[in-house]
Amino acid sequence: MATKKKFGRRTIATFWTLLFATVVGVLIYNEQISILYVLVTLLLAALLLTVAFADLEKVQMDGQDLPKKV
Repeated sequence: MATKKKFGRRTIATFWTLLFATVVGVLIYNEQISILYVLVTLLLAALLLTVAFADLEKVQMDGQDLPKKV
């Protein structure tokens, strides 16, 4: 029996985008630029590590993985 998802990928991405936008807006409004600077630096490092360890050789143009060799 297939389970039905409550939220789609786009809804979850929109939620995270709004959450981060709210956090950044609050930090800018409260003039906590130093905290924002550290937060952005850590997020950029995480993004660079994600890209560095991504296995891009085995991904086809349509975004699906190649079939496993038996």
